[in-house]
Formats: sequence, structure tokens, C-alpha cells
Amino acid sequence: MDCRLVDVAVGRAPADLLLRNTALIDVYTGEMLEGWDVAVAGGRVAAVGERLRLRAGRTIDLKGLYLAPGFMDGHIHVESSMLTLTRFAETVIPHGTTSVFIDPHEVANVLGLRGVRLMLREARAIPMRVFVTAPSCVPALGEPFETPGAILGLGEVRRMLRWRGVVALGEMMNFPGVVNCVEDVVGKVRSALRMGLPVEGHAPQLPEDWLNAYIAMGISSCHESTSPEEAVAKLRRGMYVMAREGSAWRDLRPIVRGVLEMGLDVRRLILVSDDRHPGDLIGKGHVDYLVRTAVEEGLDPVKAIQCVTINVAEHYGLDDMLGGIAPGRLADMVVLEDLKEVRVRDVYFEGELIASRGVLLKALGKPRYPGWATRTINIPRLPGERDLTVAVEAGGVLNVIGVVEHSAVTRHLRVKVGPGFIAPSPSDDLLTVVVVERHRGTGRFSVGLVRGFGLERGAIASSVAHDSHNLISVGASPRDMVVALREVVEMQGGFAVAEEGRVVARVRLPVAGLMSPEPAEEVASSLRALEEAIRGLGCMVEDPFMTLSLLALPVIPELRITDRGLVDVREMRIISLIEGA
Repeated sequence: MDCRLVDVAVGRAPADLLLRNTALIDVYTGEMLEGWDVAVAGGRVAAVGERLRLRAGRTIDLKGLYLAPGFMDGHIHVESSMLTLTRFAETVIPHGTTSVFIDPHEVANVLGLRGVRLMLREARAIPMRVFVTAPSCVPALGEPFETPGAILGLGEVRRMLRWRGVVALGEMMNFPGVVNCVEDVVGKVRSALRMGLPVEGHAPQLPEDWLNAYIAMGISSCHESTSPEEAVAKLRRGMYVMAREGSAWRDLRPIVRGVLEMGLDVRRLILVSDDRHPGDLIGKGHVDYLVRTAVEEGLDPVKAIQCVTINVAEHYGLDDMLGGIAPGRLADMVVLEDLKEVRVRDVYFEGELIASRGVLLKALGKPRYPGWATRTINIPRLPGERDLTVAVEAGGVLNVIGVVEHSAVTRHLRVKVGPGFIAPSPSDDLLTVVVVERHRGTGRFSVGLVRGFGLERGAIASSVAHDSHNLISVGASPRDMVVALREVVEMQGGFAVAEEGRVVARVRLPVAGLMSPEPAEEVASSLRALEEAIRGLGCMVEDPFMTLSLLALPVIPELRITDRGLVDVREMRIISLIEGA
């Protein structure tokens, strides 16, 4: 810090910018300070106060409009927006987002350390702070449960933790490894803590003894709470609870409602999006939407803003420069026309106006991506129709994945079938699901059954399948599953819908098979056409592709499928499709 801020604060030098007559949201005290001024110099706040007697190169009278710190998303996977980092930024900045804390473990599962560096390099040209939490579980479980595109062991994680822009260890999904003190897992956690960096959590529905053990290891946050009771249990044990409101699962409302009903302090509550699709970003917003949703549930607007500013900054140990509007802090600020509706008018980044009335004032460039980042699907042979047909000659009990809409969890269903049963069987709401290994050219695949998609005909396929991102398809027709899978391979990533032997809708995601370099509006338009095609096949799941992608995530209960087979998450073992087989 140089003396210029001091000179401006005492009037020896002019400020670059003076915002007068604001209704300042003071996140430190929880107050709204009407009639206060803010002076900015060199990208930082030099002074705040009532009717500051300071000179400035530029003075703006906000006429009583609200001035808040720039909004921060404390946990998000940008890859799940299906947009490259640049396209994501140009979409969310006009909504007041000035900082994001990304866990790029999706791209890391495909491209390894090169993928994380790719994101960090792209971030340098963007007028938005992009902080990285180093992916801790690449793969989420690994062999013998799944085949990833990369493996980041203790050595790789330690390297990432030293990179500029890395501020934490990313979500530790391997909670069994934590509780059982697995050497590699413990080593990653200890490495971060020794460097003074927080460790992000991922602890869904843990029993009390496991939760205590998990937190005792030094893990200080969790975004996986799906009920008020679960969130409160973590808050009471000193955790930061990240209440998420994504495109596929929506946990924010019940958590906020439950915390308020119990009269609890919200200074360890953070509002996050986790995963959010371009249509929702455009139509509903980003962090501004999270704040608006919390206010609708009864949370005081100033407290809601604390949950996306100072709470986030304190958790990551960055509150000396971010999270509030105070002397010495970076001048990332949002002007709001309406506090309850969280209507953003202007967005300042380091004291520079970068967006106004929903429009980004400076066009961002279009990055180029190397071939190794856009040619990531390596499949020598796709399964055929016969491979995707399940025949049970003698009858029996089938282990079936049960979809739970608006939730990341699935159910482990046991479905009894008679002799001669053949699937897929749409009339029984039993569809075939297949995962095909796409990174190493092994040709390996596994087949299972899923209930709850409601697909009556056709098939859908995707290269987005958390977290290893092998190819995945669900279908009522083995023929259409093959057609959809082939289209995804030819596109080198994306989504495809097939009916009666032909592709009827597609979305191209060539960057790591996860992201599109096209503008959000174009991606959102393609996704709408895709969803219309799926609806035409009878699917009633609200977000079918996010739901599909999560079927392959073997770290959230109860039953999942990977290229290695069906994974019983509670028992942590591979099981047969036909029980007892």
C-alpha cells in the first residue's frame, strides 16, 4: 500500500472518483448509512464518510441509491455453466458479480494440471476476480471405481497450492478418506492448512461421528447441505455453510428459512450457485439472484448481502482487501436501484465502471484454445444396440438408480422383475443408462438402469458426466442411444438427442468436452432447443442434462454408475445390475 490513499484521505491529493450521497451498505456493522460518500484512488477505497470534503477527478451523485460491495460467488464450477471463463464473465459481471471462487475440478478431471493452468491464464484478461480452489479429488474416487482423464496426487496438489490465484484446497469429496485418515488425503489437507489456506468441504448427510471427524481434520466449509437440520448441524460445529441455489438443485430456500426460524446468526452463512446454466444466468441472474431469493425467504437485505461479500472474504482470509467498502479495500462496488429486488444498475471494478444497466461496457476478447484442450474424446469403439439391451431370462431383483428431482442424491432402488424381462422398458419407467470411458481409448463401458427420467422414446447423450466426464447416455431405445453417443464423439463434446435413428438436437461443447466458446445467448438458445426435443420424447425432469451428468458421480449417495459398473456409494463397492449375479 502506498501513501497515495493517505494523501487522498486527508485531502492532500485528489481522488480519482468520488461517489456522493449513497446509501452505503456497511457489511461490517450490518447498517445502511444514508448520505455517505466514497472516495476512490488507484483502484482502492481511500475514504468513506458523510459529506467528505475531498477533491476528485470525477464526482458522481448517486442521489440516495444503494452502494454495496461487489458480489462474490464463494463456490462455483464455471465448467457447469457450459461457458468458457470469458463468456461466463461477460454474462455475470452486469449482474454485479466481481469475484468468483472456482473449483475447476471438472476441467482437471479431463486435462489435469494443464486444464487448471488454462483457466488461470484466461482469467488474467478478465475484469473480474477469479480465485481458484485447487481441485483435491481428481478423480473423485478413481480406480477401481472409475476411469478419469487425469490423476492429481499429493505432489500435483502441493504444486497447485503454490500457484498465484489459488486461495484454498478445493472441496474434499473423499470423506471416507478423511475419516479413515488415508495418507494421501490427509497430506493434501495438511499441505493447505500449513500454508494458511482454508480447505473446502463436501460432506453430504454424514452421521454425527463422521461429521465431527471431518471438521476436526480442519475442513471449514460445506456446500452439500440439503436440509435446515443438516446446515444447522454444520453451523453449530463452526463450519461455513454454503447454501446453494443452482440450476439442478435448490437448497437455499429451505436452509435460509430454517436458520431464520431458529433465530441463528448468519455470519457463517454463504450463498453460492455451485452450478448454473446459461439460460438461468441470463434470465434470472447470478449472485444477485441468490440475494433476491434469500430476501424473499425473509432474510434482511443487508444480511443477505453480507452472505455474498464479507462472509465470503472472511472465510477465504481475503477480508483485508475484499468484501466491504472501507479504506484500503479494493473498490469493487455495485450500485443498486432497489434493495429488495436487488436490481443492479452499475458495476465498478477497482473503481472503474465496467457495466451499467445490464450492459458490459468493454468487450472481452475471444481466447484461443490449444488442440489438446479441444480434442479430448478418444473412443475406438462405441457399444452396439445389443450391448445396451438388458435381458433377464430367469427374473430377479435389479439394482436401479432412482432419480430424485432437484437434488444431487439418488436412491438405490431394488426392482423385482419376472422371467423374460427386457430393458429398456419405458412402460415400467426403466431406461437403460450407459457410461463409456472416453479418455484412454480402452473401449470400456458399463450398463445399468434408471427410474425417474420419464423418457418414453429416443435417447440423450452427453460428454458431461461428473466428475470424470466419460460419455453417458440414457435411452428408451438402444438404437437411438448409439446414434446420440456417436454424435457427441463427432462433435468432440456436447449433448445430443436422438429419435428414430437420427439426431434431432445438439449442443457443441468442444473445450474439454465441457464448455462452449460461443456467447451465452447462443448456448442458451441451443440448450432451449435441446430441452424442447427432450420434452418431445416425454421427459419431464426439469433439468435432464444436469440430472444425467450426476448419475456418474460416485461420491454422493446412494447409487451411481461409472465406466466400471454400478457403485453403491454407502457401501463403497461395485455391485451387479442383477442382485446376486
